[in-house]
Amino acid sequence: MSTCDISTRRDIYLRGPNIWTYRPVIEAWIQFDGFQALPAPKVLAAYERLIKAVPALIQPGPGIEATKDTPSVLAAGIWPPHLLEHLTLVLQQLAGMPGGFGQTRATSQPGLYKVVVRAWHENVTRQALAFARTLILNALEDQALEVKPMVDTLHDLRQRFCLGPSTACIVDAADDRDIPAIRLSSGNLLQLGYGVNQRRIWTAETDNTGAIAETISRDKDLTKSLLRACGVPVPVGREVANVEDAWEAAVDLGLPVVVKPSDGNHGRGVFTNLSTKEEIERAYAVAIEEGSGVLVEQFIRGDEHRLLVVGGKLIAAAKGQDATVTGDGISSIRELIDTQLNADPRRGHEEDQPLNYVRLDSAVMLEIKRQGFGPDDVPPIGKTITIQRNGNVAFDCTEQVHPEVAAVACTAARIVGLDIAGIDLVAQDISKPLAAQQGAIVEVNAGPGLLMHLKPAQGKARQVGRDIVGYTFPPGDMARIPVTGITGTSGKTLTGKLLFKLLSLHGWKTGLACSEGLFVDHRRLHSGNCADHANGRRVLLNREVQAVIIENGCKQILTEGLAYERCEVGIITNVDWTQDLAAYEILDEQDLINIYRTQMDVVLPHGMAVLNAEDARVMALADYCDGKVTLFSSQAKLPALVNHVANGERAVFVEHGQLILAHGSVRRNLCTITSIPVTRQDTHREHITSVLAAAAAAWSLGVTPDLIEAGLIAFEWH
Repeated sequence: MSTCDISTRRDIYLRGPNIWTYRPVIEAWIQFDGFQALPAPKVLAAYERLIKAVPALIQPGPGIEATKDTPSVLAAGIWPPHLLEHLTLVLQQLAGMPGGFGQTRATSQPGLYKVVVRAWHENVTRQALAFARTLILNALEDQALEVKPMVDTLHDLRQRFCLGPSTACIVDAADDRDIPAIRLSSGNLLQLGYGVNQRRIWTAETDNTGAIAETISRDKDLTKSLLRACGVPVPVGREVANVEDAWEAAVDLGLPVVVKPSDGNHGRGVFTNLSTKEEIERAYAVAIEEGSGVLVEQFIRGDEHRLLVVGGKLIAAAKGQDATVTGDGISSIRELIDTQLNADPRRGHEEDQPLNYVRLDSAVMLEIKRQGFGPDDVPPIGKTITIQRNGNVAFDCTEQVHPEVAAVACTAARIVGLDIAGIDLVAQDISKPLAAQQGAIVEVNAGPGLLMHLKPAQGKARQVGRDIVGYTFPPGDMARIPVTGITGTSGKTLTGKLLFKLLSLHGWKTGLACSEGLFVDHRRLHSGNCADHANGRRVLLNREVQAVIIENGCKQILTEGLAYERCEVGIITNVDWTQDLAAYEILDEQDLINIYRTQMDVVLPHGMAVLNAEDARVMALADYCDGKVTLFSSQAKLPALVNHVANGERAVFVEHGQLILAHGSVRRNLCTITSIPVTRQDTHREHITSVLAAAAAAWSLGVTPDLIEAGLIAFEWH
């Protein structure tokens, strides 16, 4: 038996931007014991077993940013930590998630490593890490490497915890536009943007989707009556009271007919092309179980289509196809369904598969019986049996839709009142007007599924998430409010409170999360230390706030990550480069620089870094900022500050006891430092630093110099 072991000493879920990357990761502190003493042949044999069991370790899919150059890692004798990282990412990818970031770092303690991997969901990634550990140890012991059950488990966890494909495509499209997304529930409810500029989306419904419109769409009879009144072609039909009434309605309408629930969805309980009383009676019995009532409608000949309308425009269309099997003279229809239909890799029960498994439900049984067969009958060789006439709308036909058909679909969405709608229509040829072929719209659906367009069974995939985000947020709208992040060793809280005062005077309802509490406008929502990820998120979620200030200490960055993914202003105040963070394996100055760099990494290109010019190491962090830089200092003649202003940039400083705002050659003299009460008559250096930093941040956000002066003089320390 091997004496090797892999144990977890600590694992940290970093929810926001962190010292490793912009994305959520798990930083696992893993102890590797006994691996250095392993003979080289045993290591190589274990590695070869893993490669055989998980070939993707050698050729992973796109997007994995793990440690490369495995041979050199093996030669250096540090293969287990790097392999654990890489294997975790590969297992996640095999379970249907993108690859993502990975990194491994040694610590000061023998055998202890920080293994960092992209966390698509905390629960999923923790399980993937555990499975990767098991595989490595089993490979060393030449035990069975049961990879498939592990991948299946991760796949199930992904289905349970991660966003569905429809919602994920919207998040990805928002990310491409630099629009922040926050998941509000364990389901698919999202907030896009911050504060007063946020919007909420639930799969394909937005906060513009009216409750009345959604209610109308669920009432199929009401929807038809509204559409018919406005000249939209719909099948004739009515709601029926009982099974006898259903037959009477069918006779009045003229056979064949369609029987379906009056408020059902997803095609459940829908029976088409019914021509006999027995068929209608059986269909009624199923339809009444699926909804609160039953509709009988005339049967429209043709194929089913789903047209996606967003903001009054047709953006995608998919066509349905009958599901059929062909007799081989040996297999029963039940067996043919499994071998010819359900064996198709495009079919499955999961959200990311465009076609569903075919079940022998009542609708299928009725369809088979109408053709003179039972499920266990063996059809003749070459005989085609129709199994399902609906539920297979997944074949892209967007470019074939006739302009008149598109116009009718958009009209139907507007009549019902839906901003995003799935229009179900039946037509023999979607490239021709409906009137010429007696086609009709049969349903208008709120919250339509998007998978048929994102991942069609056949045809071009459509980037419908991009269209939904584009409709929700017009070009140039990033759904943001001004977010200011403040970090440093000291002075953060006072800087935040000063800036809070200035932005409030500016007329903005401002949120502040700091070590003295959580504030929104003139209210204190919580007391005590609120400088953490959860409270930072609370102010970003608040639909009242027009600006946000969030304090970030080193420990928060190391254990939670930032609450926001980007910010307009990033401030670094006073830094104590001797602070003790050894408990987090922060052991030297470069480690500290990486922590404070996190704040600079997230400043937006149009944003501003506010940096202490009296600290050369803080100044150097400007290189990591995508935006502009404003320097502050109590020393007007500081060479770095003088050069910065000479280059046409901004600075805030004290000269001859007076507060100065300078932008290149343009200077604005404000009040004296001694007139600002919080500086305690120019005797408290750290407080002066906070005044300068707050003034610089307010100035960059558009607060006028006069208002800055008045706010600083009026500020009272509580």
